[in-house]
Amino acid sequence: MEKVTPFLMFQEGNAEEAMNFYTSIIEDSQIISISRYGANEAGPEGTVMQATFTLKGQEIMCIDSFVKHQFSFTPSFSLFVTCNTDEELVNLYEKLGEGGQTLMPLNNYGFSKKFGWVNDRFGVSWQLNLQ
Repeated sequence: MEKVTPFLMFQEGNAEEAMNFYTSIIEDSQIISISRYGANEAGPEGTVMQATFTLKGQEIMCIDSFVKHQFSFTPSFSLFVTCNTDEELVNLYEKLGEGGQTLMPLNNYGFSKKFGWVNDRFGVSWQLNLQ
């Protein structure tokens, strides 16, 4: 086995928008590669056939699915981010939560001095923890 990589399937054609958003708010992150559907291929032209990006060194793959499924993202799988400062935590919590859904507001829940859990506007779930 070479490696294990998280994989996100976007159903609304917004994989590239999500990657751009994530890499803009998390430092030391970048889009590594994007392959797009061309004319007369299986997906809508220009949408993401497959892409790879990194968030703080963690590689993640994603696609735009042109097939409509009966499922989407679920909070049972989330990206867990450990923040070094309160400012960093609050900033990510506000940006990721904008247009999304709060699952657990920022608070001290006993297992962490400050923790929050949100689904972002794309439906991806994020757990944010202050170290």
